Amino acid sequence: MLLRVTHAPWFLGLGLLAGCALRGDVRKVELQVEALRSELARSDTARRIERDSIVRILASLQAVLATQQTALVQIRGDVRTDLQGVQQQLGTLQELTGQSQQRLSELRSRIGSQPSQPPQPPTLFDTAGATPSGAPDAIASGAGPDQMYDLSLQQYRRGSFATARLGFREFLRLYPTDERAPDALYFVGESFAPENSDSASAVYEEVVRSFPNSPRAPSGLYKLGLLAEQRGDRAAARTFYARVVAGYPRSDEANLARDKLQRLGR
Repeated sequence: MLLRVTHAPWFLGLGLLAGCALRGDVRKVELQVEALRSELARSDTARRIERDSIVRILASLQAVLATQQTALVQIRGDVRTDLQGVQQQLGTLQELTGQSQQRLSELRSRIGSQPSQPPQPPTLFDTAGATPSGAPDAIASGAGPDQMYDLSLQQYRRGSFATARLGFREFLRLYPTDERAPDALYFVGESFAPENSDSASAVYEEVVRSFPNSPRAPSGLYKLGLLAEQRGDRAAARTFYARVVAGYPRSDEANLARDKLQRLGR
């Protein structure tokens, strides 16, 4: 009985220690659970923020795509309109080309069949200021170089470039050694300039090559520089302008070319 009483405090202390240890473990678990919950809450917040950001980005992309789609539709409409305009212009050019070729054939035929016919005076311009109806006939009827050149020049000044080009070419064919041959060839190039820069360039080069001592030579070189600038070929433009200055330093075109060289940078 005494032994049982003696050992009772020891067992009681052991039980108390076990209880304290158990409560400590529980507290640790509770702290871990709270930390896990906090971490999960932070993760949820981060995911929510990320989700909201993605939603905003998607909305922005949709708006951009809608804007681009609208612009694309407009561009397609503009391109379609431009293509229709180009097709109409091509049809007009083909028609004009056919007419010019037909007129040239007729003129050559008439000139060949009437070599001895005396020159006829050019038909007067009508009061409405239209193209003189007698210009091709006057050329075809054996008009002299003065009449042929003057009529062609009148056509050019009135904006009838195809007819003017036809007259100047006939002038060059019939009177290749006339003192106005450089002018006639230059105006052929000028007649091409508004509609075909490549053809104009070829004619200007022919002016420089065939008539290097003519006042039209520096004009042709300067026009070649302008056309090169229009193409965006600054190096070629500088070369043409430099040739004007070096070869024709006292010409009016040389002063213009010097200004161009300054602007483009040597």
